[in-house]
Amino acid sequence: MAKDKKVEQITDMEVDFAQWFTDVCLKAQLVDYSGVKGLFILRPYGYAIWENIMNYLDRRFKELGHENVSMPVLIPESLLQQEKDHVEGFAPECAWVTMGGSEELPERLCVRPTSETLFCDHWSHVCHSWRDLPMKYNQWCSVLRWEKTTRPFLRGREFLWQEGHTIHATPEEAMEETEQMLEVYADCCEDLLAMPVVRGSKTDKEKFAGAERTYTVECMMHDHKALQSGTSHYFGDGFARAFNITFADRNNQQSYPHQTSWGMSTRVIGGLIMTHGDNNGLVLPPRVAPIQVIVVPVAQHKPGVLDKASEVYEALNAAGIRVKMDDSDNSLGWKCAEYEMKGVPLRLELGPRDIENGVCVAVRRDNFEKITVSLDELTAKIPELLEAVQQGLFDKAKSNLDSHVFTARSLEEARQLQEENGGFIRTMWCGELDCELKMKEEAGMTSRCIPFQQEHLDDVCAVCGKPAKHMIYWGVAY
Repeated sequence: MAKDKKVEQITDMEVDFAQWFTDVCLKAQLVDYSGVKGLFILRPYGYAIWENIMNYLDRRFKELGHENVSMPVLIPESLLQQEKDHVEGFAPECAWVTMGGSEELPERLCVRPTSETLFCDHWSHVCHSWRDLPMKYNQWCSVLRWEKTTRPFLRGREFLWQEGHTIHATPEEAMEETEQMLEVYADCCEDLLAMPVVRGSKTDKEKFAGAERTYTVECMMHDHKALQSGTSHYFGDGFARAFNITFADRNNQQSYPHQTSWGMSTRVIGGLIMTHGDNNGLVLPPRVAPIQVIVVPVAQHKPGVLDKASEVYEALNAAGIRVKMDDSDNSLGWKCAEYEMKGVPLRLELGPRDIENGVCVAVRRDNFEKITVSLDELTAKIPELLEAVQQGLFDKAKSNLDSHVFTARSLEEARQLQEENGGFIRTMWCGELDCELKMKEEAGMTSRCIPFQQEHLDDVCAVCGKPAKHMIYWGVAY
């Protein structure tokens, strides 16, 4: 037998959570480093997870009437300058192209950090009448933001995402779009990725550059930090005015359309890792897992074992389950550790004694429970087990979220709760920027969102004691 591969070891998350995360990203073969700092290679297994997210979102977008388009990767500086707030928000992260071949360009070109200006320029040419509206576009692409500190998935200089851009005849239609797309992201997090979310709006300080309103879904990681997992923005007609996008309305009057944009990126894979992972590696919800079931023959050198394992593989594959069989000459211990590291939701072990008894052993990745399953009932039972894993992961993450939301009535209490427990600290807030800045300076927390589901915790702001306007969630975020 060939020499067994070495089982990769990862740092315990309790020892060093940041190193644990990096270990999982690398050793579960999700990413690799490239020759340019902050630009990561998305390996096949990592890209397969993104493909499943893409497929889910793309289907939802098209069901709601959106069409996919492709915009250029370069933006002329003069075009970027047309919306003042927008360009100021992205200026520190812009990367510029100044040479074409050996010649200096007459105008700097920005490598797109986002594409609002490109869409607006296009719409100024093609939007003429109310009959043209709404225009509901989406593009799948990469963007570049010159971050100083980078980590796989969470903060890269280049990352993959989708960015939706729409224009509408009325503000009501645009607001409906903004809220509807946030719900698509919430569904993606909760139904596909088993990551419970808090829905809400961003403060003026935290909203997207150039937006009138920004809505967000916030998730809680295993270490009780927050991750902004998807955002949806309402622009009003500000961009339309800046780019002179007009249309003849039903009364033949020239009007400005109302605009939205919304996006979700590969950053959510980082959230997936930090929500469900453990000290054995990645833990994937079945609905997003590239491999839902791994079939592992036991004592495969014995007669009939590989044949029966192949039958099991073929039956599950025909039933529409994403299944793989490992008949390599690596040891059983290596195979178990390898697919635990990769987070495969179910492992099926099948040996000579199992075959005699007409059963196999299914091992759940989420809790390592072993279930004996009749081979005759395999195609009925395995989907049930996969759904049980999916629900189990959601319930565990929901418990982590619910048990780490704390109420504070003063800044000092908020600071102490964060230091002792982490998580989301909810308080009442007057809505003033000074109090938001003070919470960050003295308690180390940023505003995460003003949740849609409001509760009256107190009459006054926890920071300044003035009359309160909102309940707000604070937290330490990635």
